[in-house]
Amino acid sequence: MTKILVTGANGMLGKDLCPILEQNNYTVIKTNSQIMDITDFEMTNKVISDQKPDIIIHCAAYTNVDKAQEDFETAKQINSTGTENLAQICSTKDIPILYISTDYVFDGTKQTPYTPDDEPNPINNYGLTKYYGEQAIQKFCKKYYIIRTSWLYGIHGKNFVETMLSLAAKPELKVVNDQIGCPTWTVDLSNGIIKLLKNEIYGIFHICSSGETTWYGFAKEIFNQCKLEVNLKPCTTEEFPRPAKRPKYSVMDNANICGDWKNGLQNYLKLRERTQN
Repeated sequence: MTKILVTGANGMLGKDLCPILEQNNYTVIKTNSQIMDITDFEMTNKVISDQKPDIIIHCAAYTNVDKAQEDFETAKQINSTGTENLAQICSTKDIPILYISTDYVFDGTKQTPYTPDDEPNPINNYGLTKYYGEQAIQKFCKKYYIIRTSWLYGIHGKNFVETMLSLAAKPELKVVNDQIGCPTWTVDLSNGIIKLLKNEIYGIFHICSSGETTWYGFAKEIFNQCKLEVNLKPCTTEEFPRPAKRPKYSVMDNANICGDWKNGLQNYLKLRERTQN
């Protein structure tokens, strides 16, 4: 049975991915920063040497986009140095690695969906550190999957859907309507990862939901599906300033790996209802 070591197994993606891997008959070794601190080369090398995984799925990351703008060194240590440590170890031991990256490696100036061949040009520190991670994987590893995903939400973490539902009772709710992307449910991403692992085709892939929307359009669909009357208003990025710049357009061509984002949201909300009852 194929043995997969997952970094960041306690994160929003990891908590959905690990059970789905097990359902597909993979043996899963779950790690977190206490078990295996990826910024510590010796510790990481020892864990991997002891566990002898057949594949590593690297979900661990510094994901707070705005904090990364203020604390570049910490974000770089985890997203870049940590990933480079894993890449070097995987290269030495000939272990394939699957690295979770982001749409934020792009600058958002394109007007058609980004393909895996498009040149990254990050406009914030989070995107930059994740791109450094991509470069490390490509530099050291022969067998790799780089998976770019976008606007991720899942039942096991803080996310946009939960934020919107928590604000639904406000007298007025303004949401940015000039950033366009692909909201993606962690379960859909996990199932896309399974498809790649089964095909064993290495390279760079975009695994996100199909279709596109703005944050405002996403919020509107959340409230529509939940049958909530909300005084929702569109606003511009300039009206809602954040420390980190966001790409205006980060839609990615996913080669039909995942279905429509509205279906993903519907399935997420059904699961959410079941887990709350």
